[in-house]
Amino acid sequence: MQTITTTEDLRSFCDKAKGQAYVTVDTEFLRERTYYSKLCLIQLALPGRDTDDAVLVDPLVDGLSLDPLMDLFRDETIVKVFHAARQDLEIFFIDHGVIPQPLFDTQVAAMVCGFGEQVGYETLVKRIAKQQLDKSSRFTDWSRRPLTEAQKTYALADVTHLRQIYEFLNKKIEESGRARWVQEEIAILSDPDTYVTRPRDAWKRVKTRSNSARFVAIVQELAAFREEFAQSRNIPRNRVYKDDALVELASTKPSNMGDLGRSRLLLREARKGDIADGILAAVKAGLARPNDSLPLLPREKDKLQVNPALADLLRVLLKAKTESSGVASKLIATTSDLDQIAAGERDVAALSGWRREVFGEDALRLCNGEVALAAKGKNVAVIEL
Repeated sequence: MQTITTTEDLRSFCDKAKGQAYVTVDTEFLRERTYYSKLCLIQLALPGRDTDDAVLVDPLVDGLSLDPLMDLFRDETIVKVFHAARQDLEIFFIDHGVIPQPLFDTQVAAMVCGFGEQVGYETLVKRIAKQQLDKSSRFTDWSRRPLTEAQKTYALADVTHLRQIYEFLNKKIEESGRARWVQEEIAILSDPDTYVTRPRDAWKRVKTRSNSARFVAIVQELAAFREEFAQSRNIPRNRVYKDDALVELASTKPSNMGDLGRSRLLLREARKGDIADGILAAVKAGLARPNDSLPLLPREKDKLQVNPALADLLRVLLKAKTESSGVASKLIATTSDLDQIAAGERDVAALSGWRREVFGEDALRLCNGEVALAAKGKNVAVIEL
């Protein structure tokens, strides 16, 4: 197997890829000790069954430029095939400002084709390529050199079997007329906003139980500071302080270093220096915000006035549609979607695009009393009223 370590060899491979229908792509990276992923290896394969058309690219080699690969990613005549592409795409976008186009994600396609919820690559290899994967190298340190032969074999398998999986799923999607469904999902992966982390939005990931707008304002400020600090130092956000410590700080509202010293959950490193100063400034900013600038809290489930009986019927309808369409239920509608629909909300993902075609239209008709559900053997049927 070839490991590319020079820009010239990478350019030669990318030139070879021109005129091909597609190229399969995967990466190996580390993120345990950094905020941003550290790219450690890139795997590429061209159509065919020959391993000579598959290569490893070592981005850690001094002097190697990935510019030829970025040019290939921009070439819209060649489909770039990934499995569960989001993290791979984030790396390329953050490091190079490039999102490969056009894009095909076999995990998304498999969910549309009836392979279940967020189906793993190993499952697809077994069911489509009829092969077994050796996953013993999955959790190895990909930043260490030299790579072992086992690591190389493992990494290359992530793109060689992907060729057969792509060809199978692409054909199945074309035959079923669901290409537009897949493209709607891939459009999200292709949107640069998907990979932009905005510190002012970081609070939305923090679970809180308080309905106090002032409390949430402090959470916002603390989460924004943590995100900015973690990004600037390229360290995991939990190394600054964890969510439980953040919520504790928003509750206790420390105003000086002595208050920070009494925190039960704050890391020792966060009780002094730049982090401590940032915490105190964030709490102060949250307390000082005018009432008219306090956050509008998202409506909670109980405030949505969900009709529980209707929500249950929608769950039955979703199960029926999942079975009849073969599309994974979580891809069609989430539990939150169903509760919002049952509460009268209509600006819901499950009611737009291809989801409306599969589920949304009948869901609305069910809400309006235009159809009913009936057991028909082992299945559920939609009955006109």
